[in-house]
Amino acid sequence: MEQGRAREQTRPPYASVASATTPASLRVPEQVRGEHTHSEPPAPRPAVQRHSVRGQILEALRAALVDGQLVPGQVYSAPALGARFGVSATPVREAMQQLAVEGAVEVVPNRGFRVSQRGPRELAELAEVRALIEVPVMLRLARTVPPARWCALRPLAEAAVAAAAVGDRARYAESDRAFHSAVLALCGNEQLVMVADDLHRRSQWPLGKTPATHHADLLADAAEHTALLDALIAQDLTAVQSLVREHFTGAES
Repeated sequence: MEQGRAREQTRPPYASVASATTPASLRVPEQVRGEHTHSEPPAPRPAVQRHSVRGQILEALRAALVDGQLVPGQVYSAPALGARFGVSATPVREAMQQLAVEGAVEVVPNRGFRVSQRGPRELAELAEVRALIEVPVMLRLARTVPPARWCALRPLAEAAVAAAAVGDRARYAESDRAFHSAVLALCGNEQLVMVADDLHRRSQWPLGKTPATHHADLLADAAEHTALLDALIAQDLTAVQSLVREHFTGAES
């Protein structure tokens, strides 16, 4: 990626995608921001650093999807997004290509990328597939994992509750996936964890023409994580089965 002196300009509204909605560890580093000028050749950069920037842009775009800052049906160009992030179009284009593979955006030739419009049926189908994968695994783990292992996951459940309490949808989405992944990881099947995480991420993108999740719904969902963890620690299999099924049933509505 090319580097040079940053142009002084007023921060556009969209800049909040990389600052307000994205954790500090995922923000684009100051040293990689700016545009190349003809008077200064770009300094060579290790490939690993470019990959890091591309990864940070990808996470910032994912957060913008969850927050609704990338609007379903809207077309965005890589150069325009790059200017708003303060980077070249290349890492943005690479990140958008990954989102296209995941189904979050569609490639529009000669224009950019259109945010996919999704309906309630797709969300219900994702919830059904997730339930088919996760519910049996959680019930099996409830019978075999000692309480001490579940207690170690308490900070993850609390992080989801904290994010929901302040209405931070991007941070809640990240905490939500972290909790579910940590639970499923106890089964020792890495492929299952990756498949489940991909399905989970897809289920977090906003629908095309419906309002964002209400704050109360976010709080209720976070509370289910805490209740499920309490039931797992107590080895209350009846409560575990009820909670996990209710969790996914609620995701469909």
